[in-house]
Amino acid sequence: MQPDSHDPLDLFPNWLQSLASDARVFAQALCDARLATEERIWLAAALNYLLKSVDLIPDGVEDLGFLDDAFVVRRAALEVLRQGGQAGEHYPDVGRLGSEAVDVNEFLGPHADRLGEYVSGLRIASVRGRSPSDIVEDENLASQVADEASSWAESYVGPAFLRDEKTLVKLRAFLATKLA
Repeated sequence: MQPDSHDPLDLFPNWLQSLASDARVFAQALCDARLATEERIWLAAALNYLLKSVDLIPDGVEDLGFLDDAFVVRRAALEVLRQGGQAGEHYPDVGRLGSEAVDVNEFLGPHADRLGEYVSGLRIASVRGRSPSDIVEDENLASQVADEASSWAESYVGPAFLRDEKTLVKLRAFLATKLA
């Protein structure tokens, strides 16, 4: 459950702890034929990002390494909701994640648009030779990606998050540099 506060020092530790369950929800929704193709492409793009080895912030970087993943999942969820399909209805967690993109944007401030552009680019990026469109068009490939995401979620251990203003400064600087 998310805290009522919009303070990143309250939000981000919870986002790190929920990342595995968020990935599971995206994996399940990816294989749901009731959802529109465009919704599923955004889901596939986010899962590809989680599964790839090159991140905005490398996963091994202290308590920051998975926050970029949490940010990308939320921005992708927002794009899923903007498609106007049924994902939010069938998957309330997608709706919650999409609404939390507001907190990502607020935290990033002037860099929020660049993250949005970056996430938009994930729609056409290939990971391991498969684009989000390839994944959505091939039921077997979608199932394989969903299985990989579920396996990733099983092995994921949410890192501790140092609740210190210096951590937020470091995170903003890291992302500002990468998104420049």
